Amino acid sequence: MAILSTNDLTIGYHKGKNTTTILSSLNITLERGKLVALIGANGIGKSTLLRTITGNQTPLGGQVLLNQKPLNSINKRELSRILGIVNTDRTQAGGLTVRELVSLGRQPYTGFLGILSKNDCTIVEEAMHDSGIAHKADSYLAELSDGERQKVMIAKALAQNTPIIILDEPTAFLDVESRMETMLLLHRLAHKHNKAILLSSHDLSQAVMLADELWIITHDRQLISGNTEDLVLAGTMDSIFSSQHIAFNLTQGDFCINIDCIHSAYLKCNDTTLSRWIANALARNGYRIGSQSDSIITITATSPQCITIEQADRSLTANSIKEFTSILPSFS
Repeated sequence: MAILSTNDLTIGYHKGKNTTTILSSLNITLERGKLVALIGANGIGKSTLLRTITGNQTPLGGQVLLNQKPLNSINKRELSRILGIVNTDRTQAGGLTVRELVSLGRQPYTGFLGILSKNDCTIVEEAMHDSGIAHKADSYLAELSDGERQKVMIAKALAQNTPIIILDEPTAFLDVESRMETMLLLHRLAHKHNKAILLSSHDLSQAVMLADELWIITHDRQLISGNTEDLVLAGTMDSIFSSQHIAFNLTQGDFCINIDCIHSAYLKCNDTTLSRWIANALARNGYRIGSQSDSIITITATSPQCITIEQADRSLTANSIKEFTSILPSFS
């Protein structure tokens, strides 16, 4: 059963006497043991949706249900035992050690004085270990990299011991390696600890690779949810952006730019990797890959150091892709 669900949910905001609706009639579910990625263009409503389903923003209509119970009927203490939140903001608690900050995740259970029991301490240590940050337990947050800080915040949410963890752009400030490590960590935690983990992300290729399900907000503000591979194969990814120059490449599993190509080239190459990057260079220079009959040039490539361009009665061979692209305009 869904641990979180919505019933005809409408989200947006009031400003004075005006009401702006962002998304309406949402009926979506979140289940335990799954990593779910919420994706869509900038400003399309991802953060508003997350704020609404976590109780930080009032819906315009409909309901959010946690364990079949209306969100607005759950008190803050009970909610803190169901829902863990990791915000996109960089934490400013530089004067705390990693262990001290992760220990704050036990507040829903420790009471007013915040005294940790032996069991609480064990949970904190396990959360740091499972988040890959235990080796920094006695370090101050100010001493950590952005990637390490994000692991600490995930460990804090894990120590909170909630069945649901929701993260708003958890990789926003991270470098490529840290983004990948964070996504892998969240995927592992969802499956190992049977958590329902929902994150919003602009790392679309990583979301497609690691998320069990996608919540896709389309450019015309519809929300489509489902199994990742089913949505990809159905062509749903192309509904994210309105630009005709951006398309999802089913083979590569990522978005690509459609460059206007005015010429056609016939490519003969047995090396799949080499063929892909020669095609990339051709597209950047206004050529699409076509058939032999409708192409103005024929390209034969056996290696990056041997690329031959043929046109009518002339032929030139380049010894690098750089040289290839420099002589290509002379064949237009």
